[in-house]
Amino acid sequence: MKNQRKDQILKKRKALEKKLRSHIDELSSKDKENLQAIAIKYDASKKKAPTIVASGRGRIATEILTLAEENEIPMIEDEKLSKLLSSLKIKSEIPPHLFKLVAEILAFIFFLEQKAKNRLKLRSKFKRIKK
Repeated sequence: MKNQRKDQILKKRKALEKKLRSHIDELSSKDKENLQAIAIKYDASKKKAPTIVASGRGRIATEILTLAEENEIPMIEDEKLSKLLSSLKIKSEIPPHLFKLVAEILAFIFFLEQKAKNRLKLRSKFKRIKK
């Protein structure tokens, strides 16, 4: 049963990776050059501001997005915020004037992750009841 679930997850992950790559492949060369990605890390236990862990344009942005997809890291598309954050250096903390905006995005992501966990628990419980 566990192997079957693992196979399903791997199959879904590969399908998502393929979908992401096809979307990137469909971009024009100009769009690919303009593609921008910023990765943010937040560790609530450290009680510090979120940190920029990766940033890039073009091919580097594609790699950041691919790694995020492969590792099931949530992604948000926000061109204006991306432009603001791209001016920061890697390993730098989010500046105070952007706290609220980044906090709202992180809160939304945490909310979605919690909903996904709850959904998995319910599905698991339902499968046990169904047997």
